[in-house]
Amino acid sequence: MGPIARIIAVVAGLAGGTVFSQAPEFVQQYRQRIGGAIDELRVIVEDFNAQAAEHHLDRQQALNAYAQSSDDFLRDRGVSMQSTISRYETLLSQQLHLGTAAPVAKPFVLLQGADDVVFANTWRDFVPGVPVSFAGLVWRAIGFIGGWIVAALLGLGARRAVRTRRVHRQVR
Repeated sequence: MGPIARIIAVVAGLAGGTVFSQAPEFVQQYRQRIGGAIDELRVIVEDFNAQAAEHHLDRQQALNAYAQSSDDFLRDRGVSMQSTISRYETLLSQQLHLGTAAPVAKPFVLLQGADDVVFANTWRDFVPGVPVSFAGLVWRAIGFIGGWIVAALLGLGARRAVRTRRVHRQVR
């Protein structure tokens, strides 16, 4: 590898390291948003459960009452409430998994089942952080190695293309 190629590989490695080092910070900001979403959904779900209990119903019985209604609005409202409850339970599960995962593994846990709305809003408002944590340094190293490899492979492909052109010119 020539000196220019080494410089390009180092720059690509540093760029990759910088980008990847933000993974733990993104997860942290996602976790904050998911906590807020859970807090709001908890209010709705607990209110629904309390109203059901006032009528001597458990949650599933109340949902069944909605589903069996002859009124389209009430049936649709039951479907909406079931969706809200399912999302609440999914977010709780994801919060638990993110909370118990090793810091370096949290970005992988997030990618396994991120909530689309929370993920999109986190991405929209993401503010990069300085990666001084161990997980940030590990992800920076992963990105550096990845960037280095990509630059080296691109350099290898470019060298082959140049050699192929030279061979074709000499044959003519």
